[in-house]
Amino acid sequence: MVPEQKRDYYEVLGLKKGASDDEIKKAYRKLAKQNHPDMNPGDKASETRFKEVSEAYETLSDASKRQRYDQFGHAGVDPSYGAGQYGGGFGGGFSEDFDLGSIFESFFGGGFGGQGQRQNAPQKGESLRVSVVLSFEEAAFGCEKEISVNRVEGCAVCAGSGAAPGTSADTCQTCGGTGQIRQTQRTVLGMVSTTAVCSACGGSGKIIKTPCQTCKGSGNVRKSRKIAVKLPAGIDEGQVVSVKGQGGVGKNGGPPGDVLVRVQVRPHPIFTREGENIYCDIPLTFVQAALGAEIDIPTLETKQRYAVPEGTQSGTTVRFKGKGIPSLRGRGRGDEYVRFVVEVPRDLSEAQKAKLREFGESLGDTNNSEHKSFFDKLKGSFNK
Repeated sequence: MVPEQKRDYYEVLGLKKGASDDEIKKAYRKLAKQNHPDMNPGDKASETRFKEVSEAYETLSDASKRQRYDQFGHAGVDPSYGAGQYGGGFGGGFSEDFDLGSIFESFFGGGFGGQGQRQNAPQKGESLRVSVVLSFEEAAFGCEKEISVNRVEGCAVCAGSGAAPGTSADTCQTCGGTGQIRQTQRTVLGMVSTTAVCSACGGSGKIIKTPCQTCKGSGNVRKSRKIAVKLPAGIDEGQVVSVKGQGGVGKNGGPPGDVLVRVQVRPHPIFTREGENIYCDIPLTFVQAALGAEIDIPTLETKQRYAVPEGTQSGTTVRFKGKGIPSLRGRGRGDEYVRFVVEVPRDLSEAQKAKLREFGESLGDTNNSEHKSFFDKLKGSFNK
């Protein structure tokens, strides 16, 4: 790209002249990530934009180069102007080679598409997901369950080395044990260095000449194990408990993964749950509702004796404080709400019907104030 065709460096980064160092770095990181060749394989336009963004940043991030650029423009920093006044040779505007892999590793925590990543660095092991089914009471009061997991473990035969017993892995001569190789190329930006995974050792930094027959040189085997999981009181449907360190073995000395246990709760025959409160319907006979009665109210733990008042109406709800689900955070318990449902008798004999009619007539209007009030209102609306 000849000097006359170059865009203003501030324009390239989407900034105004006078932008702060932090603004320049932030803009570069964003644009470099968007246009990096590893993120846009085969896209020549992105590759060109990436070089343009890198060139702009290389100048504006250097205080002395930025000062010359602000004063003289591209002529102040590009050796193509003035026959190399500010540098000599192809790409001489750079004071030294720079490593794109190192830049991206420091900015983004590792390279893209395998470049810049240290394959032999410690890595956390695989985390496993399993489900466990609990009864309503087990979820309410907590329990311990034994679950099966199929996880990756270090091979016991070779102690995780991958080499057959009595042998050992050799340091890779191609990368010197780093797991990476460095490549330097001459580009329009100067001498640009990048890093890539070593193809000889696959990034491990080691060569195993005699692999372990049990793990085939991987150093790991998959085993089925049973582990105990403590599930806290108050846990509910769909919630997840993490069992630290019980997942797959870590790589290169990294920590093991976790086991994530998702809870499923079987429905209860009479209770339903909303948060920490539970609900149930209790049937009352017509006589119990009318005359009152002593009945047993079921709770999650025992039965509780309760005196049903005379004249209890269907739909009446009573709260039993502290008889619900324990708080998952360990602070108190919810309540139990009981709704009474009055059952209307069926299949009455003629004698029973006659007695009911007689009973109804004996009540008159004195004991049916709500019934009378309703129909008085209804009659009033018809007369309008």
